[in-house]
Amino acid sequence: MSVGTEFIDRQDSFSHKAALGLIAALVPAAMLVVLLLRRVWDVDIFWQLKLGEIILAHGGPISGEPFAALHLGEPLPAVGWLAQASMAFVRSVGGWDALRVYDALCWLGGFWAVAVACRMRGASRVAVAAALVLAFIAALPTASVRPQSYASLCFGLLLALQRLDQRPGVSLLLGVPLLVLWQNLHPSVGIGALALGIQTALGAFVWWRDRSQPLPLVSAILTLAAIVAIFATPDGFSILAISAANAEMSLAIGASEWRPLWIEGNWANAAPVLITAATSLYLLLRARERVAARELLLALALFVLTATAYRFVLFWAVAMVPVLARVMTSPESELDRGGPRWLAVAAVVLVAAIMPIAAPTRFSPSLPLGAIAHLQREDVRGTIYADFPYGGPVIDAGWPQWRVAYDGRYYRYPREEWRYNGGIENGYVPLVDVIAKWHPSAFLIQEDHNAPLAGELARSRQWRKVYRGPDGVVVYVPRVR
Repeated sequence: MSVGTEFIDRQDSFSHKAALGLIAALVPAAMLVVLLLRRVWDVDIFWQLKLGEIILAHGGPISGEPFAALHLGEPLPAVGWLAQASMAFVRSVGGWDALRVYDALCWLGGFWAVAVACRMRGASRVAVAAALVLAFIAALPTASVRPQSYASLCFGLLLALQRLDQRPGVSLLLGVPLLVLWQNLHPSVGIGALALGIQTALGAFVWWRDRSQPLPLVSAILTLAAIVAIFATPDGFSILAISAANAEMSLAIGASEWRPLWIEGNWANAAPVLITAATSLYLLLRARERVAARELLLALALFVLTATAYRFVLFWAVAMVPVLARVMTSPESELDRGGPRWLAVAAVVLVAAIMPIAAPTRFSPSLPLGAIAHLQREDVRGTIYADFPYGGPVIDAGWPQWRVAYDGRYYRYPREEWRYNGGIENGYVPLVDVIAKWHPSAFLIQEDHNAPLAGELARSRQWRKVYRGPDGVVVYVPRVR
């Protein structure tokens, strides 16, 4: 081979690596674009935002139920109160567009935080970008504006702290406040306790095998701090009963995020999870020598949780980033090829500034916003009987003039009330009993979902239909006010 040919080959190789590095640097911005193109679909964010507004006005968590007609003034759990208040503040300042960007940055922040830690510990830029893409594919179906985005951010920050392996004082100084903040933003710090517990158990095992190794005192202290943080909210020890009730009612109602991946309602969600899992397994088998036991065990534990309850997929996806970044970084990797290091940050800032203008907030057609807008023009006050998924949007649009019969807070309503709701939907409870129980000022229901009740309203001389949407959502108000 001539000197000239060898020089050209080296230049081609350099250009190829530089191009890969440039693409890798733009991956975070591309993730943000995809997220901001999605519609807002979560129904519960609406009551959470309204509750956040009340918390801001009150100056802290409120103690009495404000929304549910049959429970007004009853003790109100403070689950996620800090997330509700902060997200309501963002919306009050910049509207839905600002909230959407803020939420997306929090949701992606968990992925990015651990990715940055991997880069700082020697993972190649291309490997980290590929890990982000695979993890993003798995978790994308869960992404919407909601407090769970804070859970992603806090979990990613915790994993980043583990990956950076800072001095004991720094780890404790950063870790303990993070755990307490996490639980007040989203009640899932137990996942942090799992991650820290695995680190502690493995560290203790290594020490037991080789007494020259240090005891995992820092991770042990943080594990205890995570357990204590579960109760470090206004709810205190009652958070256990609240969480249990929420899980019980969620399973009783059949909420798909609480169900395993193999049920029919989760098949569409299972596909990206299996794609990421299969690809990850292939990569892990090819580079077994580069696997870190702590990261792999956590990812495996969270995968089992995800398989049995889809709601854990976001944590599993974030936990896969360090696993994949490690196994895809070879000793020959070019770490810093492909443009300046600030390019990724500049691209993310540019996307965050442009996307609200280029793609304003869009709402899912499944949200009954048209029906609610029409109901507002009817100038009704009192209890709005709505299908429980619609309770959140009704609360956000009409409180305090409107109360609801049901909403998406599964822990708010006891089992007998959910059974009563099932009786209404299946035609066992007639319209006359619904009226006697709630004295509704209006009905906002989906004709197919609540067919028996919709049929009775259509035949009733006391109620008139004032709206029907293309999705079968109908609004009825009394013929005589």
